[in-house]
Amino acid sequence: MLRAHDPGVRVASLRGVDAAYLVLTGTDLSICLFVGAFHLDQLRLEGRCTFAYAPSGIHWRHKIWPYRWTHRRTLAEEHHWRALVADNPAPPRGWQTGPNHPDPGIAPGLDDVAAAYRQLRKAFEDGKNEPGAADFYYGEMEMRRHDRAESPAGERGLLWAYWLISGYGLRASRALACLGVAMAVTVLALALWGLPTNAPSSHSVGTLTGTTIALTTDSPAPVLTTPMRHRLTAQRVESASRVVVNSVVFRSAGQNLTTTGSFIEMVSRILEPVLLALAVLAVRSRVKR
Repeated sequence: MLRAHDPGVRVASLRGVDAAYLVLTGTDLSICLFVGAFHLDQLRLEGRCTFAYAPSGIHWRHKIWPYRWTHRRTLAEEHHWRALVADNPAPPRGWQTGPNHPDPGIAPGLDDVAAAYRQLRKAFEDGKNEPGAADFYYGEMEMRRHDRAESPAGERGLLWAYWLISGYGLRASRALACLGVAMAVTVLALALWGLPTNAPSSHSVGTLTGTTIALTTDSPAPVLTTPMRHRLTAQRVESASRVVVNSVVFRSAGQNLTTTGSFIEMVSRILEPVLLALAVLAVRSRVKR
């Protein structure tokens, strides 16, 4: 057991160490190398053990595209890998270089870093600290998303979409933003192409023969004949908004729609509840104990 009586105590490397019976308490692990350790999933971390963090602030890619790194705990090996990424400036802004920089040939592979993240995530989960494990799950997914050698293209495509939409189910704000954008696009599409000009009225034709009455009811298909420039009215937008909210939350719109509008509503019923569920999942992952 290593205990940090002094705030400056830090562990530089666990390579080759069997961590099955190792306990670290209040230790600085910001430069610690985990790849190459054994039984990391059985490592016990108690007290305030600090890790390196992703760079903060707004950065610019190619001087025209702003981006911001997610604030999370990271392993030193991820810092070393990102410092080697081709589009990083020299010296890399915010990412710490490793002992083998700038030679990528002897740096740990992304699959090894992903495995280290996975085992440390399990160690946090076994310690009943699931919110603390979230950053390590995020790091594992990041390594898999960028790993061209081990992850197939289809899997990486799914991971890119999962990251973009909800931050791997850990970023509620991102999922809610995507939900808002999807609902706004759906409202616009319904107002332009989904709502009929007028609600179709049923027409009944009947015959009376003796005491038997036969009625035939004909409901014409909803038709949209309003010119395009007159479709974005407050009334149509309000009707489209009610359709979207009802289809997402209550799963029943109860509104006559054109054929195009019916397809738009079907896509909305599939996609937008998924985004809402991802937002709920992200909140739950951050507060669950």
